[in-house]
Amino acid sequence: MSARPRGLGAYVAVTAAYWAFMLTDGALRMLVLLHFHTLGFTPVQLAYLFLLYEIAGMAANLSAGWIAARFGLASTLYAGLALQVAALAALAQLDPAWGVGPSVAFVMLVQGVSGVAKDLAKMSSKSAVKILAPDARGALFRWTAILTGSKNAVKGLGFALGASLLATVGFAGAVLGMAAALAAILAATLAAMPPNLPRGRKGAKFAEIFSTSANVNRLSAARVFLFGARDVWFVVGVPIHFHAALSDGSAEGARAAFFTVGAFMALWVVLYGAMQALAPGLLRAGERSERELIAGARGWAWALAVIPGALTAAALAADGPQPWFTAALAVGLLAFGAIFAINSALHSYLILAFSRTERVTMDVGFYYMANAAGRLLGTALSGLTYQVGGLALMLGTATLMIALSAIAAGRLDAAGPATKAA
Repeated sequence: MSARPRGLGAYVAVTAAYWAFMLTDGALRMLVLLHFHTLGFTPVQLAYLFLLYEIAGMAANLSAGWIAARFGLASTLYAGLALQVAALAALAQLDPAWGVGPSVAFVMLVQGVSGVAKDLAKMSSKSAVKILAPDARGALFRWTAILTGSKNAVKGLGFALGASLLATVGFAGAVLGMAAALAAILAATLAAMPPNLPRGRKGAKFAEIFSTSANVNRLSAARVFLFGARDVWFVVGVPIHFHAALSDGSAEGARAAFFTVGAFMALWVVLYGAMQALAPGLLRAGERSERELIAGARGWAWALAVIPGALTAAALAADGPQPWFTAALAVGLLAFGAIFAINSALHSYLILAFSRTERVTMDVGFYYMANAAGRLLGTALSGLTYQVGGLALMLGTATLMIALSAIAAGRLDAAGPATKAA
């Protein structure tokens, strides 16, 4: 890193801005989920609130790759931060007196703006690593893991922050406070960003966003099912299950359950982020060949499938709310988070390794479009599977999706183009 101090400065500035964004993103998700749960929304209605967020993310990732290639990475990062400020300020105008239909429509629309904002910021930050990382062996994996792992740890703190703000200052006060804080971060980023990021090229064509690399396409398919398997339980089912299991039905009990659910979701994401940051060392990335890392992407996916499979069997055995099952579910999901993080870190590294520098924003945008498609699939199925078949159907669906991710990862070609170890 010392050999590229200017690159390091830009990397730090990008990472700090991304941290601030993801803190508000995590808090907003928990605020919306728990606030509307207490208003009596069903699991399917809760899932609807996040659908446009993921649909917008898919569109944003496809277009953001071209926008960054055309206008520069800094422009998409600034746009993402500004849109999130606008989305937070808009949510403060929500009035429960509007009724269920108008409220769902309004929140879906604002969440769509937030989804665009999140993926503009994500694509910018992840693409910057490919450009700024040193050329030393294993450096790309380490820098990617640090950015991704720290981001998820911060997002986990956001879950705890959102639940705490909801219980203390209420929904409107929480979103307005976060909007003001993020606006200040945007101003600081504009002032402090070093001029190290590419400014774009006028000849970039929109058609370039679609990848012609078999490895990029196969990895993107694996990403769809990996993140679908997480969000099928993460978005609606498990938080609502834990809130119902921990609340005694009173208003005070509901508030106490907010803190507990928020703390668990925060712990899960912080653990996930920490494991992502540790992944290069755990996998000995500096010592292993590209072929071995690609094989690891398949092996770790099959290892991950074991956990929701076992939890599905436990849910069927419990046949209803049982204290032992709630405890087993919490422990099992923490184990899921640790192994999921290894899978995610491998994917995040491989997409940069497979991408050519001159089209990195295009490939990363396409890949994160697949990521958003997986979250969309998982979100849609989260409320539906939980409402129709409870935790057993929800967790069984997660198991199937991880198996599909492992199959797609198994088709990656270590002899293909752009697979030289970084």
